[in-house]
Amino acid sequence: MDLKRKLARLTSVGPGGKAPPRPAVAEPRAEEPAGTTAESNVSEALARLAQARRMDEPPSTQAEPGVPAALARLAQARRMEAPSQPDAGDSPTAPAGQGTPAPATIGAEAQVPTSARAHPAPRPSTSSPAPEAAAPRPSDPRIDSLRRLLSDWSERQGQAAARRGTPPPAPPGPLPVESRATAHGTIHVSERIHTPEHRHGSAPVAAALDVEGPLVASLALHADLAGVDFQRMLFLDTETTGLAGGTGTVPFLVGLAWFEGRSLKVHQLFLRRLGEEAPMLRALAERMATSSCLVTFNGKSFDWPLLRTRFVLNRVPAPAELPHLDLLHCARRVFKHRGAGARLVHLEDQVLGFRRVDDVDGSLIPDLYFRYLRGGDGASLTPVLEHNVNDLLLLAALLGELVRRFRAGGAGASVPRGEDPRDLLGFAGVALRARDYERAQAFARAAAAGDTGAVGIEALALASRLSRKAGDAAAAAAHLHQALNTAQGFQAAALHLQLTKLYEHDLKDLARALHHAKLASAAELPADHHRRILRLEARLARSTRAASLDLGMERPRSGT
Repeated sequence: MDLKRKLARLTSVGPGGKAPPRPAVAEPRAEEPAGTTAESNVSEALARLAQARRMDEPPSTQAEPGVPAALARLAQARRMEAPSQPDAGDSPTAPAGQGTPAPATIGAEAQVPTSARAHPAPRPSTSSPAPEAAAPRPSDPRIDSLRRLLSDWSERQGQAAARRGTPPPAPPGPLPVESRATAHGTIHVSERIHTPEHRHGSAPVAAALDVEGPLVASLALHADLAGVDFQRMLFLDTETTGLAGGTGTVPFLVGLAWFEGRSLKVHQLFLRRLGEEAPMLRALAERMATSSCLVTFNGKSFDWPLLRTRFVLNRVPAPAELPHLDLLHCARRVFKHRGAGARLVHLEDQVLGFRRVDDVDGSLIPDLYFRYLRGGDGASLTPVLEHNVNDLLLLAALLGELVRRFRAGGAGASVPRGEDPRDLLGFAGVALRARDYERAQAFARAAAAGDTGAVGIEALALASRLSRKAGDAAAAAAHLHQALNTAQGFQAAALHLQLTKLYEHDLKDLARALHHAKLASAAELPADHHRRILRLEARLARSTRAASLDLGMERPRSGT
């Protein structure tokens, strides 16, 4: 029900379907704007609308709990903003017919269109003549804020509705899967093979075969992956009946991919109807038994726990746990400085340069499967199978691309020019956590050379930490001074604090340490900053006295 119909219902019909008695509306006084009374009525209607929305909105809009409250607050703010007016029915001098209307009048008024009641025509005023220019009322910032809140909410609702829109129907036809008889029952499979020359965007899919175990282990910060044979890795991605997980979520499509030679074979297991999971799960267990590791995207948190639950519920022995490479964790660490998150489709577009055309929205996939179960045409699920194939190809291409770029920072290699400094800084942070300090230093310096803003400053600070760890305090100070050329505010104060520690403990230059400490007040608590200043001043005073005594001892005595 839209806003106009709700306003009409709330302002015209009361409990039991009868029109509620309406108090007479006072005529607008000449010294006030003509729309004040109408605004008061609208404010009351908005408050009642907010209460009604809480009671009768469907579940989809209940996800925005702040909107009804915002409506009520807007109505209250408008009532507070509008000046109070006396009711014409309460005035002892009100003319006849302007007080409380008779029952016949109420019945006639109920037949008046809503637009006419919401905006009553102004009647001639018998008050004193109005001044030439009425003083404008001051704008309440609360009302402006609430209006922006409601506008943003409305825009988000429209965007969500557009995303939930039903895609154009696929041409009728059978589902592109075939039935295969196995020792455990019938499974439904869709297969395809991608040649070694196949590329997903700018990255060759077969590059995943060229990864080295130690580099993958450093990228994933998972030492168990160092000895894995990545020639036998298994890519895994599922399409399910929902994202909630638990016993009520069923994976109706299990996408698998593995290399045969340098060609990638995609093998999709489809659940034709609920209750037939056991043969599909046994086929998955057999494939896992021949594989060396799993490669997924968010599979550690969703895909594999869900499949493990389905093994238990269907009383099928679960396969042995394999080493698990979750590329979501790698992508978050490497691409975190981009500021756009690590969504799979975003990485596909921004990192690999592949943009899907007519791809089915993930939120629509469960509904498409349920329609198929209710007797719908199988062709409607063809885009779902294609979506799953693209996810598997992305896993192979992304793994090869990440390792290729991480390999460029090793000894004897140079980081290529033109790389995104944000990604270089991400690789530097990963190498630092993996204790590969030489690689981390190479990436940090390359990131600093490619950016002079916040990313470059952070890269220089990281390079300084690495130089100090390597025992080169002079180079560490040089990196920090270079970063101070462009740093401002808190970032500059943090750099001064690092220089303070460096000059005090490593370079033993207390005068410079005190100078930078006085400029680092914003980077630490006031009490800590005060103690640091006092300590440095005391140490500097003692060292000055000791130096003067040493000079006095070295002077030759007179008469000798």
